[in-house]
Amino acid sequence: MPTFAAPHIVLGLDLLGVAVFAVSGALVASRKELDLIGFGLMATLAGVGGGTLRDLLLGRAVFWIDTPAFVAVTLGVALAVYFTAHILQRRWVMILWVDAVGLAAYAVLGAHLALTSGASPLVAVLMGIMTATFGGLLRDIVAQEQPLILRREVYATCALAGAVVYVGLQAAGVALIAAAALGFAAGFALRALGIALGWSLPTYKARPGRIYDAISDHADTKTGKDDT
Repeated sequence: MPTFAAPHIVLGLDLLGVAVFAVSGALVASRKELDLIGFGLMATLAGVGGGTLRDLLLGRAVFWIDTPAFVAVTLGVALAVYFTAHILQRRWVMILWVDAVGLAAYAVLGAHLALTSGASPLVAVLMGIMTATFGGLLRDIVAQEQPLILRREVYATCALAGAVVYVGLQAAGVALIAAAALGFAAGFALRALGIALGWSLPTYKARPGRIYDAISDHADTKTGKDDT
């Protein structure tokens, strides 16, 4: 079972996830032309949303309540983006890439904290996915944007890849730093390919649904019922 043998790595991943998701939230706020308070709200929702869900499910102290400096990071990011977002010519592209960094970081961190809390490898992988995707989901829902998790390109799959690589390497006895780095690289590389090449998994192909009246008429025909 992994331990906090390298706490600076854990803190670094948490700070990275918070900061880059906060950037993505603030960039979404700029697309929506919100005021400075709106920037702070969007940056904070995106920055701490995934970690909050992680800590609540694991029964841990919520990290940003325990260490308010994390909220200071999100608000600082919001302020910086408020005054600089206009410089970017393609803000949506930037949102995709900073979100990819946060996704990879939080997939590993969520899995790590689940393992150190005594969860099974399967639960750890699921925790990595939820930690990595929930902040971005909150950001997009509040901004009334199509959530990235619902787009065709691989997204949650990338968090799955990062978490599986990390958990598998830890089970094999690989050092925490190496396992975290390789898990992050796997998650980010897959997401980068999804963004650059439009990679996606096969989707469900449903037959067209029939309207209720047609179904009802068919059923009446088979049973011999006549409404006249």
